[in-house]
Amino acid sequence: MAEIIVATKNAGKIKELGVLLKTLPLRLRSLNDFPDTIEPEETGATFIENAVLKAQSYARQTGGWALADDSGLEVEALNNAPGVFSARYAGETATDKERIKKLLEELNGIQTRTARFVCAMAIANGTGEIKFVAEGVCSGKIALAASGANGFGYDPVFIPRGFSATFGELSSEIKQQISHRAQATLKIIQYLRGICAVSG
Repeated sequence: MAEIIVATKNAGKIKELGVLLKTLPLRLRSLNDFPDTIEPEETGATFIENAVLKAQSYARQTGGWALADDSGLEVEALNNAPGVFSARYAGETATDKERIKKLLEELNGIQTRTARFVCAMAIANGTGEIKFVAEGVCSGKIALAASGANGFGYDPVFIPRGFSATFGELSSEIKQQISHRAQATLKIIQYLRGICAVSG
């Protein structure tokens, strides 16, 4: 395996994964390199199910190894919403700011703001066979207001446990050590290192 397709067009996610995976002897490509691919419908009930669906679909469409993730925010007071609907929480075409606005409105007046970010990742080979699945979690709480311009998604309102600043305020270096995506990626790296050692 000389390259792996990171199954996303999200610039923030591509950059984040690129940094996390830079120690691997692999060429990373994204869906921006495959403009003819069709986005599969995310019908899974869990983050893992959606990650598997995407990895299988993009591997089969491109004929290459694909790494897909599905991640989102679970807020305890909202019965773990937005969950798998994190990206569509305020509508299919909503912006990050609109999603954050809806979340803060729903939490208005609620004191218990415990939450966690979850990231599931799946790797499929060129025939769409799932070879490895990993999950990472970062616990914390929702801030009273958005703060910080780093990161993407719900980062400006998520305060990770042990910190007083949001992901939007924390440095990329810190986020790459503690985030849900970092935790899942560590497991992915261990698997890929084994594959690269065998193929090398």
